[in-house]
Amino acid sequence: MVKNKTAAEPIIDNEYVKELLAILRENNAPSTKDFLAVLQQVGTMEKQLGAAVKELSVMRQELKEAQEQNHPVKTALQKAVIVMQGQVLDLREQLAELKQTIIQGCKNAISEFKEKGISALDNIARFFKIRPILETMRENLNKGIKFNEATISNIEYVSTEYHEAGLHIKNMARAMTGKEAIQEAKAMGKLAQALKAPSKANLACLSAMKKSAEKAIGAMTRLEERAAEKKPSIRE
Repeated sequence: MVKNKTAAEPIIDNEYVKELLAILRENNAPSTKDFLAVLQQVGTMEKQLGAAVKELSVMRQELKEAQEQNHPVKTALQKAVIVMQGQVLDLREQLAELKQTIIQGCKNAISEFKEKGISALDNIARFFKIRPILETMRENLNKGIKFNEATISNIEYVSTEYHEAGLHIKNMARAMTGKEAIQEAKAMGKLAQALKAPSKANLACLSAMKKSAEKAIGAMTRLEERAAEKKPSIRE
């Protein structure tokens, strides 16, 4: 139950996250800005994933319409829905793991602060082993982006082939009646355009999410570099 609450609650609203932020601010800790940047990007990814879930729901509805009308792009769309569903579930699990890791890191940092004082937070990056999770998310998002691009291209290709095949049949009939051949196939139909729209919207969601993951990695890099600068030399 607690885990479900953690997954649903925005990271910035978590009690331990808020407590650690308050400690950092009260002590004018240099790492406050970069730590807050990590939290903000995770919060942004939560919203972006919510948008991707909505687009997946729209895609399912478009698939239903394509199946009812026996549209030629229905196979491509069906595959897209199955793959995207798996990708969204994976991202949801990774985001939940990311949040849980951050919250646990906050608990550990608070505990050490209470025991040793503000100097315990000089290397705050050591409490947050989130880089591997963020990098895995970025990799999965990249795969999702490429798949959506391929889906859009596939829908365009199938629709074009469908119209060209239709044109060929029409011209055969026209030739038999002595009529002049039609030179150009119809442009992509309204339904094909509508079926392509959710994939394009989903592509935008995943691309934005990837940028957020990269910004979070960048903020973590700055925290790690700050900690490395504070390490005493062997002479010291």
